Amino acid sequence: MATVAHCLYCFDALAANLEDRTPMALSAIEESWPDYPKGSDDGDFDNEAPAEVDPTDNNTLKIPTPSSLSATTPSSGSSSSSLRSPTPLTPSSAGTSAPPSRPATSAPEPYHPIGQSLSPRSAQSSALTATPLFVTWNILTPPHQSRQLRGCIGTFEAQPLDTGLATYALAAAHSDNRFNPIVARELPALEVAVTLLTNFETCAGPLDWELGVHGIKISFYHHHKRYSATYLPDVAVEQGWNKEETLESLVRKAGWRKGGGWRDVGELKVVRYQGRKESVEYEEYKRWSDWTVAQK
Repeated sequence: MATVAHCLYCFDALAANLEDRTPMALSAIEESWPDYPKGSDDGDFDNEAPAEVDPTDNNTLKIPTPSSLSATTPSSGSSSSSLRSPTPLTPSSAGTSAPPSRPATSAPEPYHPIGQSLSPRSAQSSALTATPLFVTWNILTPPHQSRQLRGCIGTFEAQPLDTGLATYALAAAHSDNRFNPIVARELPALEVAVTLLTNFETCAGPLDWELGVHGIKISFYHHHKRYSATYLPDVAVEQGWNKEETLESLVRKAGWRKGGGWRDVGELKVVRYQGRKESVEYEEYKRWSDWTVAQK
């Protein structure tokens, strides 16, 4: 499952990028977190509200190489020149992303999930080393700390956690084409959420999944055009939808504008999966960051 350390790593990757410094390595953060005094921990956070997005039909997410992110990700040895996600589980993207303000490199084309399931906070490192993932940035507005989506990009293709988290933290901050790139003055109002996706299964039928347990990705063809969309596990419950209402909303989200409902789109493929999320606010990140500096 996603951990606090994963969230701190994303925050440090973004902060370091904006401050022109080298971020801490994920392994160093995972080692430091158990020793960090937790008395000021604020507890669990609520899910962010969903946001509607119109997907296009791109079917590949291009991911910058670790070497091209040398200013924003920890140096951990060489790796392959590119990471690609062309498998059938790769989602369609929501258009071609605007170039990030920094670093000056191509970023993953954005895929914008709708909602994410919340897991209990954990101080332990995940046993996973590579997994599909999403990074979400929210703006918290006082006095009740209401959430407003600020950027969210992810992939259904398994990513190494050290490079994948940093890559998508920066992509969600700089290259979500629904928003302007995040700037340094916004950091104190930010919350980051990391979602790790697991247990992908092709459903025996469109209704072969459980509300509140599974996220689902649908795909279908009409006149040789592919349609695809997804909702993550908590969306249907948050919206008060049953399974049929969820599918109806998904086919509309995918861009289906013809007559009839989800039963009329033809052969509907449904993949179910589970998502486990952790989130951290800037205030907690800053306390941890100041503590790590004091330990040196």
